[in-house]
Amino acid sequence: MKIVLAIDGSDFSKVAIDELAALPLPAGTEVCILNVFENPMLAAPGALPLGGTLGNYYEETVSNAKKSAEDLVNEASKSLSDNNSALSITTAVVNGLPKSAILEKAEAFDADLIVVGSQGHGAFSRFLLGSVSQSLATHADCSVMIVRKRDSKEKNNQ
Repeated sequence: MKIVLAIDGSDFSKVAIDELAALPLPAGTEVCILNVFENPMLAAPGALPLGGTLGNYYEETVSNAKKSAEDLVNEASKSLSDNNSALSITTAVVNGLPKSAILEKAEAFDADLIVVGSQGHGAFSRFLLGSVSQSLATHADCSVMIVRKRDSKEKNNQ
């Protein structure tokens, strides 16, 4: 079985990591943990200074976003391997739009399953870009597992 786990550091993606770690996956399962970081300059259009020189500002901003993304996938990899050492885990960090980058990775990886949290960072980006999980469920060529974060009230009633 081949699984793409797409994470963004949100609480919802942390729940997706935990849910995937809890699944009784068959031996030989391959998991590709993917983080798609968006160009920070495009995500926050007002961040570009007007006039003057940018110097290394753009390169540093992209470098910092990539470093944060690498830290996220490495933490997720450790969490999954601690729970199931039989998994074959790879990580990938790409710059782009999450909807298309996740679909492209799933196709290139020949994934049987994509696992994502039900929501990512921020309602504003969902308003502008639409829900990544909804788009994946609609357009993916493989199954998509959308993990919801349960609120503490639901957990207390169980």
